Amino acid sequence: MKRLFLCVVGAIVLMTAALMPAQAASCGKTGAGFERWLAGFKKQAAAHGISKRTLSAAFNGVTYHRRVIQLDRNQKSFKLSFSQFYKRRVNNALINRGKSRMKKYARLLNRIEKRYGVPGPVIVAIWGLETGYGGNSGKMSVMRSLTTLAYDCRRSAFFTNELMAALHIIQRGDMSPKQMRGAWAGEIGQTQFLATSYIKYAVDFDGNGRRDLIRSVPDVLASTANYLKAYGWRRGGSWKPGSANYAVIKQWNRATVYQKTIAVMADKLAGN
Repeated sequence: MKRLFLCVVGAIVLMTAALMPAQAASCGKTGAGFERWLAGFKKQAAAHGISKRTLSAAFNGVTYHRRVIQLDRNQKSFKLSFSQFYKRRVNNALINRGKSRMKKYARLLNRIEKRYGVPGPVIVAIWGLETGYGGNSGKMSVMRSLTTLAYDCRRSAFFTNELMAALHIIQRGDMSPKQMRGAWAGEIGQTQFLATSYIKYAVDFDGNGRRDLIRSVPDVLASTANYLKAYGWRRGGSWKPGSANYAVIKQWNRATVYQKTIAVMADKLAGN
């Protein structure tokens, strides 16, 4: 799973002013003021159109989570060299499983490439690196994680924005709070979208009326392609370092070792 070192997933994208609340109250460095902060945030969320029903469901049982803060302060993997990072994250088994997914979802990937211009090897490489093709999407409550990080002073404004976006995901019926389980920093689904990216780029590719990046493989893969297309992916172009498409990969993850790993893994999946 990718971490939020240097604001990963390309999710420095700001919500529109209509969706973005001002900071609800003073942030905190311990859990002592959490309940007071949350009460203030709920009032501002309501003022920005979030219903009482959504607020009640979203924050039911949500408490300050010290473990999330510990994980936020202990991000080390992106400080590795490329060879160290690649060896830790990629092996023959992961590549072989990726090739198997390429065959299994060949028709789906072809449809996605036709619509968005992003080839299967790149999408599947991201899928594999993020969660092992959906096998490790995370089990932590997204609402609990985002609420804790929004309250915490280190990146309060950034995560307050993400928390507000998560409420909109719930309110429009894409997922319930119980279904929103993911990585420690609130990343959602099989390719680990932050909530703001979910709002902007998630698509309903299976046609069931919901954008579900946790359970729907068509939605997961198409949304990943839509994200890359939105950042300027060039149909039919190379993704080698120095190319225009490699620059788009940088918008997915700002860590250089992660960018290079996506490109190298995509090459292997493509048989290059």
